[in-house]
Amino acid sequence: MKWRAYPEDVLPLWVAEMDVPLAEPVVEAVNRAMALGDTGYPAGTRYAEALDAFARRRWGWPVAVERTAIVPDVMLGVVEILRLVTGPGDAVVVNSPVYPPFYAFVRNAGRRVVEAPLDPGGRIDPDATREAFRRATAGGGRAAYLLCSPHNPTGTVHTAEELASVAELARAHGVRVVADEIHAPLVLPGASHVPYLSLAGGSDAFSLMSASKAWNLAGLKAALAVAGEDAADDLARMPEEVSHGPSHVGVIAHTAALSDGGPWLDAVLRGLDENRALLGELLAEHLPVVGCRPPEGTYLAWLDCRRLGLGDDPAAAFLERGRLALVPGHHFGTGGEGHVRLNLAASPEVIAEAVRRMAAVASAAAGAGGG
Repeated sequence: MKWRAYPEDVLPLWVAEMDVPLAEPVVEAVNRAMALGDTGYPAGTRYAEALDAFARRRWGWPVAVERTAIVPDVMLGVVEILRLVTGPGDAVVVNSPVYPPFYAFVRNAGRRVVEAPLDPGGRIDPDATREAFRRATAGGGRAAYLLCSPHNPTGTVHTAEELASVAELARAHGVRVVADEIHAPLVLPGASHVPYLSLAGGSDAFSLMSASKAWNLAGLKAALAVAGEDAADDLARMPEEVSHGPSHVGVIAHTAALSDGGPWLDAVLRGLDENRALLGELLAEHLPVVGCRPPEGTYLAWLDCRRLGLGDDPAAAFLERGRLALVPGHHFGTGGEGHVRLNLAASPEVIAEAVRRMAAVASAAAGAGGG
């Protein structure tokens, strides 16, 4: 998709997948499955056990394997969890600007979206969240909070204090938390991921986790839903048919990534850290009016282009005039206008070329406007 959605002269830094060779343990595991003809239906708990071991090593947090369920992918898992804890017409709170499928999947599931905008620093705003929870529960219905942690598109990694505040607010308003933690392994130096279910107030919440983003396995579908201690009965009500959706080969690949892909992941994180610094240097030199807080996690950069004079959709200008594909900020909801999302998981040469193209478009726009 990344390389075929646009004409060949367009440089694609939009969809969230990485330009990296696969981790060798993943390749070996999939090749072994092919040689054996092991391409049937998924079964067992090996994926959950691998996640448990990985979470203990990386975050000091054990995953309760008995409180997990395999799901086709994170967003379909989110939908199934929302069906367990909310009903048609109920509200789901999101922190805008946020991953666009949050809006589409929630609405397609017959729920309504209530936004709790991030603060100007790109962090969870307790006052906005409190007000959103109040509005979400005002009619007496059930409500959920779809938390993006780490946050896409800003790259914010929520702190323990921020998440504890969320848990307190959710408990006070009777809101069930569903945490999308797909980017959890992709936290860069200077920040630490805090699993939502590790919080004292997270026992009635859910987490959706997958190896797909960190090991570049989006084409091998599989994810896990994890329930807090007080949410186990809810998870047990998930229809058995949901477990038919994941790819067995995907489960094999994800299990290998979590079990043996640590050194590969560490190398990727070092490269992403270098690219993060490179992007900051290039923007400071060529586009100093573009705002960009260095992402703490993910491999996504959220660029504030409002001072470039390219309108609410600068991505359209970069695509048309610079042959550079980025994700338009307005797709991410309130607060996204005038922004673009750029994928950092590319070679330094590609990132430098992207900034060069952006700068050329901005320079032409300034010249045309007499600036």
